[in-house]
Amino acid sequence: MYMLVDCSNCRTPLQLPPGAKSIRCAICNAITLIAEPRAVAPPPASSYHHQQQYPPPAPWPSPYQTPGGPPPSAHGRKRALIVGISYKYSRHELKGCINDAKCMKYLLVNHFKFPESSILMLTEEETDPLRIPTKHNIRMAMYWLVQGCQQGDSLVFHYSGHGSQQRNYTGDEVDGYDETLCPLDFETQGMIVDDEINATIVRPLPRGVKLHAIIDACHSGTVLDLPFLCRMDRSGQYVWEDHRPRSGVWKGTSGGEVISFSGCDDDQTSADTSALSRVTSTGAMTYCFIQAIERGHAATYGSMLNSMRSTIRNDLGSGGGGGVVTSLITMLLTGGSLTGGFVQEPQLTACETFDVYAKPFSL
Repeated sequence: MYMLVDCSNCRTPLQLPPGAKSIRCAICNAITLIAEPRAVAPPPASSYHHQQQYPPPAPWPSPYQTPGGPPPSAHGRKRALIVGISYKYSRHELKGCINDAKCMKYLLVNHFKFPESSILMLTEEETDPLRIPTKHNIRMAMYWLVQGCQQGDSLVFHYSGHGSQQRNYTGDEVDGYDETLCPLDFETQGMIVDDEINATIVRPLPRGVKLHAIIDACHSGTVLDLPFLCRMDRSGQYVWEDHRPRSGVWKGTSGGEVISFSGCDDDQTSADTSALSRVTSTGAMTYCFIQAIERGHAATYGSMLNSMRSTIRNDLGSGGGGGVVTSLITMLLTGGSLTGGFVQEPQLTACETFDVYAKPFSL
């Protein structure tokens, strides 16, 4: 049984293995001796308004530092965390997740002008042990993503891998289940629950900071535990569903803005787009997200969501490879037809409601 302790230097929550007398923090590199375990429940939302500014993470180069160049501007910085897990050599293996991560990085760098140094990639292909997508490393990377953010910053969290559900006993979930992400070592270390994701990368965000999450996983509709879900029908008509917990626990931000695109509804599963030749695949949701941008259908959040759903139904769901593999995908993969038959509907959730056909989409 792991015990949660706070780092003695930067106060990041750390998992102390059974019997361990000390632990090194992956964020600030400080060694913490055994301390009083902290409660798993996050601190009240009001405390986030005075969030401590942590030092830059020691093991990972600070994305806000440009060696040899001029210092970055005070605001308007970009930072991204990209996680792709294939679960290779296990019975849970997925084919397209690492390709998803590579495609998303290419999109952010070349289309949205994210500096490569501001993107942290966690995949099984990484040689640095801190960049393997274990539960501990994903947790540390989520803290890294929001550290020191300030007005004007744009953050992105992309995850491609397994998602799941577990019974919720607090009454905070409309359907009675918490949504989860499955790290590489989830069978031994457990899953990352939506409550923790919300407490780590949603609630701390101050006013003027924008976070987009792109989650390509099963059961991912409300995996950020955001208060509102955009329920859209096939004609494009929509209503906002209120998913705020009956307990009154605040699931929004500390003034920032969070919008999440997810691969499917909470009760649905997400699929790979498998190729017929020697090609591997990509996640259907990641593919549709990139397609919407490349085809010029991402003017607003409503047009973006409609385009993604249309691609799922028409290009991938037909089972005949009707989708065009664009220059972005073909640069990273080789050619091939897409097969499908998918039953999934990408979802949009947010920390506050808005007119999805009026609000411009931007990263």
